[in-house]
Amino acid sequence: MIAPHAAAITLMRGDVALVPAALDISRRTVAKIRQNLFWAFIYNVAGIPLAAFGFLNPGVAGAAMALRSVSVMGNALLLKRWKPGAR
Repeated sequence: MIAPHAAAITLMRGDVALVPAALDISRRTVAKIRQNLFWAFIYNVAGIPLAAFGFLNPGVAGAAMALRSVSVMGNALLLKRWKPGAR
């Protein structure tokens, strides 16, 4: 059973027509990962210096960290709306 481990794409069904859909969802997933990394970076660039210099209350900083996690998860969950062939 080495072939699935060596393949770039492994289809779970025997339909070769699913390859474009697999490529589409993979592109969208990579785009979401990049969006999430960007927004997490922005949160950290803004929040860490404010907290380090005492301009941000620790409770507010903790809430901002939780909000960052929620926004990243919410953005990632948007992929659940994806349908094959939809643009």
